[in-house]
Amino acid sequence: MSTNIELVIFDCDGVVIDSEILSAQVLINMLVEKGVEIDRAYVQQHFLGCNFKIVSQKIADAFNVTLSESFEGDYREVLLNEFETVLTTTDGIKDVLNNLAVPICIATSSSPARTAKALSVVSLSKYFSDTVFTSCEVKRGKPAPDLFLHAAKHMGVKPEHCLVIEDSKAGVNAGIDANMQVLHYSGGQHMQGSVNHVRSAYPNVDHLTHWQDFFSAYPALKKQ
Repeated sequence: MSTNIELVIFDCDGVVIDSEILSAQVLINMLVEKGVEIDRAYVQQHFLGCNFKIVSQKIADAFNVTLSESFEGDYREVLLNEFETVLTTTDGIKDVLNNLAVPICIATSSSPARTAKALSVVSLSKYFSDTVFTSCEVKRGKPAPDLFLHAAKHMGVKPEHCLVIEDSKAGVNAGIDANMQVLHYSGGQHMQGSVNHVRSAYPNVDHLTHWQDFFSAYPALKKQ
């Protein structure tokens, strides 16, 4: 583990908020109405970490179904309603955020409205009051490195001194291509009992299953 980390860049969904199962199920339910039948395993393998534009294109390519312009807005409305009642943080993330000795930010494929709502619902907004970066701010979303490089530049930290924490294959790929240090987090509910496509694809990337073990792996990042 490196000790020259000056910024921790968190993905949002599946890393700080335990939202991926909710997101997947809402999408699955709505796609049935369009004649597309998939399951959570399919969503995790093909869509995890991607913004909605990329997801829509993948659906079009795989199923020859073009989603209407209103589909994304309808999806987000249903999902935000779900967030209000059942969304939680990932287990132990607040302890990590409270004890980090370096600046932090979020870089997510989700929309600004969805991210702001999610962070508010689980009382994480205060940790990322003005340090949330979304894929709408860059030309290419994950798995391209653009979003992470944009976040690092805005935060004033060189890429090699950033630690990216991601749950998705697309996010890990983006972090590697950004020349950043990468940690794969698999503590979200969507990872439990599922095939870990990220570990198999990137066996040399550091891996974390529980936030409780974070500072054991990165002791230099803990407040003294």
